[in-house]
Amino acid sequence: MTGFRTLESEDAGRRAVAATDDAVADAVADAADAADAQETGDEPNGPFKAIPSDLHHHLRPFFTDIREEVVRAIRTEIPEYARPTDDTYMQVVQRGVEHALQGFLERMAQPDTDWEPVKETYRRIGRGEADEGRSLDSFQSALRLGARVTWRRINALVDAELLPRNVLAAFGEALFLHLDEMAAATTAGYTEARLHRAGELQQRRARLLDLLTADPPASAEAISELAHTAGWPVPRALAVVAIDRGPRPAAAARPIVPPEFLTRFDVQPAVLVVPDPQGPGRARAVSGALHGLRTAMGPTVALHEGARSLRWAAEALELVRRGILPDTEMVHCQEHLATLLLFRDEALVDALAERRLSPLDRIRSPQRERLAETLLTWLQSGHNASEVAARLAVHPQTVRYRMRQLDELFGARLHDPTAQFEMQLALRALTLRRAAGAR
Repeated sequence: MTGFRTLESEDAGRRAVAATDDAVADAVADAADAADAQETGDEPNGPFKAIPSDLHHHLRPFFTDIREEVVRAIRTEIPEYARPTDDTYMQVVQRGVEHALQGFLERMAQPDTDWEPVKETYRRIGRGEADEGRSLDSFQSALRLGARVTWRRINALVDAELLPRNVLAAFGEALFLHLDEMAAATTAGYTEARLHRAGELQQRRARLLDLLTADPPASAEAISELAHTAGWPVPRALAVVAIDRGPRPAAAARPIVPPEFLTRFDVQPAVLVVPDPQGPGRARAVSGALHGLRTAMGPTVALHEGARSLRWAAEALELVRRGILPDTEMVHCQEHLATLLLFRDEALVDALAERRLSPLDRIRSPQRERLAETLLTWLQSGHNASEVAARLAVHPQTVRYRMRQLDELFGARLHDPTAQFEMQLALRALTLRRAAGAR
């Protein structure tokens, strides 16, 4: 005796599907309580081993109807799967339901079988959902709906006395275990695909950043093509930010930046490409993302001039490290063009200083520094002694005395416009260096 009634016909089974959702909910709760009470241990297939060995034979004739009902329910109740005109897609849904039910029957028949191939099927489904660009919400809903329909049909068979009631507990626990494992395998495949796609996308975006900052510049066609595959809308202009990878004490080592920015943090300095930096809210977004980091923003340039923007930003960042430019959170190159020009080739500045300022070498320190400061201020003030006195906070007579000394040192060169210009450049560079060294 098997404990099962003889199945008179499949019609009897179909007529038995009259249970209401409320009754099903009660049955699910009863099954869950019974399953909790049943000692199956931690063995993965324990619930399947508790099912009578020939139950799958008695259920198999009904699974075609169950599959069709599950497919109808999914198409009706889950909008994402409602594609009546897409035969290929509906075949995929039907195959998915078939795999789930067939795998469940096979596990009932052979609980010790290796079910890794079945799990791999659902990992592939998860990867497919990711490739379709969908979330897993709809698929997880479909799994739960399929389990609910199956459970309802089994309860109906028990109510029709086609199955004994004492199989419900083990069957219910096995069904929900199967559901959990399918969901876990699908999630694993989905996550794997998303991570793979994210990695590929990040690689494309890193290559795009390199292309935008290449010297000589890449072609507009190459930039546009790679930008399309990287999901990056091509802007009209861009600016490049150089980021000191050594963060300030309160800063994170790797900031979170808006998705429209391109970043590389595996280089020194780290690099961030800002599309259309003059756009609304752009400055606030950059400031918020890089808060607490030492950074320098290059000039806004056309797409093919990213190398120039990066070069200026990197040079400005180095001047910030040396203390020549102010150590603010964001140094804008556009505000320090003269300083960038002066320090582009410091050997030239040294040669200029030697050529134009050598008479000061005859004077001992600290008088030499006072005369250099007075000379620079005089050149910057349009030769106005009163303004020089005000800026240096000294008496005008002191300025006149110092200017007489300078006149004796430099002679006619002090009044040569070319010499004055070159003196001012050299003095400005030396003053910045001295200030940086004093910090």
